[in-house]
Amino acid sequence: MHEMSITQSVVEICEGHAAGRKVVEVVLEIGELSGVVPESVEFCFEACSKGTLLEGARLSIEEVPGRGSCPACQGEFPIQSLFSPCPACGAFGLSIVSGEELRVKELELA
Repeated sequence: MHEMSITQSVVEICEGHAAGRKVVEVVLEIGELSGVVPESVEFCFEACSKGTLLEGARLSIEEVPGRGSCPACQGEFPIQSLFSPCPACGAFGLSIVSGEELRVKELELA
């Protein structure tokens, strides 16, 4: 489960930015094309934050829908796979517009 190491990295990033202050809430953006399972991150968060400035902090996850654009017809549309064809013209090789995000969006400190 790579979500455990990802969650550990999130905790380390947040601790670095907290500068010794207690963390009240962490808001993560996780794209639906990122390959990261939000429920697994939630499960790992309590264990990874134990004994840190994030212990007891609220974890909020904002899921970012996948969107792609087609270089052939210039259409932009929702996608659920990195290898989806264009729903308008059937072309492959789409550019990802959103959905690959994995970032700390907000950090609330006490």
